[in-house]
Amino acid sequence: MAGEPYVLDTSAILTLIENEEGAELVEQILRQEEIFLPWLVLLEATYISRQERDEAVAVQRYALIKQLPAQILWEADEPVLLTAARLKAENRLSLADSIIAAFAIQKKATLLHKDPEYEALQGQVSMKALPYKLSPIESRMR
Repeated sequence: MAGEPYVLDTSAILTLIENEEGAELVEQILRQEEIFLPWLVLLEATYISRQERDEAVAVQRYALIKQLPAQILWEADEPVLLTAARLKAENRLSLADSIIAAFAIQKKATLLHKDPEYEALQGQVSMKALPYKLSPIESRMR
């Protein structure tokens, strides 16, 4: 196993699945590093896929994610719970993002994401941001 462990956020998984900008980096990290996927990533990827596509796509993506070379973190222990509670209380984060970040802290891992909400955690969590999606206005300006 290579260098450092990573926790992948839902946005990183969807970047890979939808072949968005940054997908190559996600694939490279999956091939070379130790990867952790909190159960919330599977939950979010599945419900987002179901909302934006349909149930068949959601089921297919769930199966794909489970085949990735990653350790799925199915349980949150008390330290993760208390860390997530602190992150949620002190920052403007969703509950899911607070828990995913708490897993990254627990695993001493770099959080790979494409979610500007995590910027609030600079200095608290090791992070690597994928290219953010541009708004429709920003896209037209390019």
